[in-house]
Amino acid sequence: MPITGTTQLLGIIGDPVAHSLSPVMHNAALKELGADYVYVPFPVAPGGLGAAIAGFAASGVQGFNITIPHKQAIVPLLAEITPEAQAVGAVNTVWRTGQGWAGTNTDVAGFVAPLKAMKSWSGATALVLGNGGAARAVVAGCGQLGFAAVQVVGRNAQKLADFEHSWANSPLRPPLTIHGWDHLPQRLPTADLVVNTTPVGMHTTAGQSPLAAHNLALAPAGAVVYDLIYTPRPTQLLTLATQRGLIALDGLEMLVQQGAAALEIWLRQPVPVATMRQALGAWLAE
Repeated sequence: MPITGTTQLLGIIGDPVAHSLSPVMHNAALKELGADYVYVPFPVAPGGLGAAIAGFAASGVQGFNITIPHKQAIVPLLAEITPEAQAVGAVNTVWRTGQGWAGTNTDVAGFVAPLKAMKSWSGATALVLGNGGAARAVVAGCGQLGFAAVQVVGRNAQKLADFEHSWANSPLRPPLTIHGWDHLPQRLPTADLVVNTTPVGMHTTAGQSPLAAHNLALAPAGAVVYDLIYTPRPTQLLTLATQRGLIALDGLEMLVQQGAAALEIWLRQPVPVATMRQALGAWLAE
């Protein structure tokens, strides 16, 4: 549909956000539905988050997604959040209400979707790299999938301790332990699933990997390496994982599934998930 004076705004905020493929899939779905909306990226630096949200309210933005580094920082700026977002402690989808902005987290459903299609994970062990907002959704998702152990690895001891403490009374908490980055050699041999939730390997650090080849050599045969990053494709981490003979999984299907859930919230109707997936595939193939 053409953009006119009645077109409503949706979008995504982050820093960086230029790499985001969300506009591709959302605008494809909006076009198929004939909905008078457009979805655009909004680069928002950490210090500008409050001003950006106030500006959205004043300018009539109807809803938006949130990516690194705002998923936790935005919580105090919202009038309400869903129980799931409260348990995870991070928000990735926001919409307008009569009382102000409301938020939820659709990352959990997006994360588990491709894993559910692979096999049963009951009794398995997960190793999560990083302890930010995306890691929280991963931990909750691993709990839903029945993992027997979830090990979170990070570089900052205080942030790791805060991460562990924040799960103390959460109904979504799986069996959880935290470890410093130097504990990777002991943790990798036990991991059936390795998940990268750090930004290392994204657009601004393309060609870098959070794990070196010698680290991945410690992972057991048949392990799945799941990089939540979806561009570039493949990331350096997944290239190294494939060379090691491990199963590589990128964040594209997670992106599709969490995006579809968000769009249904904004439009209050079913959305064409297949169209969103096809649009992303075509874009990446160019």
